[in-house]
Order: sequence, then C-alpha cells, then structure tokens
Amino acid sequence: MNPSSSKKVVLAALAGNSAIAVTKFAAAGVTGSSSMLSEAIHSVVDTGNQGLLLFGIRRAGRPADADHPFGYGMELYFWTFVVAILIFAGGAGVSVYEGVTKLGNPQPIVDAHINYIVLGVALILEAGAWWVAFKEFSKSKGDMGTLEAVRLSKDPAVFTVLFEDSAAIAGLVIAAIGIGLADVLDEPLWDGIGSIVIGIVLAVTAALLAYECKGLLIGEGAGRQVVRGVRRIAGEQDGVARINEALTMHLGPRDVLLNLSLDFEDRLSSAEVEKTISALERAIKTTYPEITRVFIEAQSRAGHRRDRQSSPPNAR
Repeated sequence: MNPSSSKKVVLAALAGNSAIAVTKFAAAGVTGSSSMLSEAIHSVVDTGNQGLLLFGIRRAGRPADADHPFGYGMELYFWTFVVAILIFAGGAGVSVYEGVTKLGNPQPIVDAHINYIVLGVALILEAGAWWVAFKEFSKSKGDMGTLEAVRLSKDPAVFTVLFEDSAAIAGLVIAAIGIGLADVLDEPLWDGIGSIVIGIVLAVTAALLAYECKGLLIGEGAGRQVVRGVRRIAGEQDGVARINEALTMHLGPRDVLLNLSLDFEDRLSSAEVEKTISALERAIKTTYPEITRVFIEAQSRAGHRRDRQSSPPNAR
C-alpha cells in the first residue's frame, strides 16, 4: 500500500471523528448521559490519534541523512505506539472513570431521543470511515484472512484506523444499549455500566494495537513469502553455490533491509563475483520493490559456520 493510500485512510477517519466529537459533546451536555460523554471523549482521542498518525507519516517520509542513514521510516511505528498508549489512558481510563462516577452518583438521562439521533448519525459516519479503511486494507491483504493480514501487516497507519473505527462502532452500539436500558427501565445505573464497558473495549483495542506495534518497533523481518522468494532468486543465480543466511528487517512499511551471506563458486573471479552480485541485487529489487537496501556478503560455508559458532548467542 502506498503512502497516499495510508494518508487517505487517516484523513477520512480524522474528518469523521472531528464532526462526531462535536455532536457527541453537545448531546452529552444536554442529556447528561455518561455513556455519551465517554463516546465524546473517545472521539476526541481518536481525532488526536489520527493527527499523530499524519504527523508520523510525514516524519517517516523524510530522506535518509548522516545521522539516520537508513531513513526515518520506523518513526511511524513509534507514533503508532504512542497512539495505543493514548487510547488506553485517554479513552479507556476516562471512560471507566466516568462510568464508576456515574454508578456512585446516578443521574437520570433527560431528552434521551437526542442521544439516539446523535448515535445514529455517528454510526453512519464511523461506518463510512471504517469502510474506507477496510477497502484499502483489503487491497493489500490478498487471499489472507483479515486477522492474519493484520498480524502480518507492516503499515500501522491503516490497521490502527481499522482497529479504532471497529472499537468506535462497538462503542456506539454499547452506548445505545446502555442509554436505552437507562431510559426504558428508568435506571441510570445502566448508563454508567455502558460507559465502563466502552472503556474495557478501548483497553482491549489499545492492548492489541500495542502488541502489533511491538514487533515492528523492535525490528520485524519481511514476510516468509518474501524471504523464500529472495532465497529462490539467489539460489537460481549462476555462480552462487550456497545461501548461508538471508536476514531482513522492516525499516518502514515499504522499506526493507536485506542482508545476504552467499558462498560463491570457487571458479568465479573477483570481477565475476561483483557482476553476479549486481545482477542478483537488480533481480531482487525488481521482484520485491519494498526491498530498498541489499547488502551481500561473499563468504564460504565453513567460514560462515565458524563465525556463527564464535559469535555470542544474542548476536546470532
């Protein structure tokens, strides 16, 4: 997925959440609903998160320099992790606190129909933003299932919006149920319970998002299909006797570093080895454009094994 697609998804979510937040706060102020106030805070947090994602996308797009020779692509992963923390603290924490406060001091909801109208409009807007994110995500997932595609995705901007919007839709449904029960049964405690459940949904969302970002932050390799493809291309290259090792790491959603250790046939001259390396690099980058940096080491099989055995365990 290209950067413009990621930005499109985030902008759609930002526009929707900004409008939703204003209407939710207005409805919460008029009706006194705890669940609606939690939903309003949720929308504010989501709006801020999308702003951070846009900031991260822009920062990650900066060119490499002397201080960061591999570029700034991983900065997007950092800001996505910050988003997960904000969802947990700003969304889940405040929602649970508001719900507990409502349980301790229940107040009746007035003009509940206003909440129903706002929740209906918000559901339409959230569903629209979710559909934009899901369509862009579907383009990149291919034949994989949705959960598998999220787990293997290297573009946190898209799956973050997908997570957020899914949690937002769930929160709207929960808020409607809580407000409806409080209205029909004339029992405001249900409104507070709804707010607490919304907080739990946000906490689970934040935990899943943080887990997905962790692997990217600490250096996640390319997918197995890409690694197998690279090994196949190297193995078919004339003059390559053995593949000692193929190491990859994502420096950004579409920026992969590849290190290859190859044992070349002894018959090759140094000039022929250089020619083979150049041809191999071209073939790899043509087949897998996301691999932007290729470093190939010429090393005998025995020498590679000897170095592996002599290196400390955490360096292997």
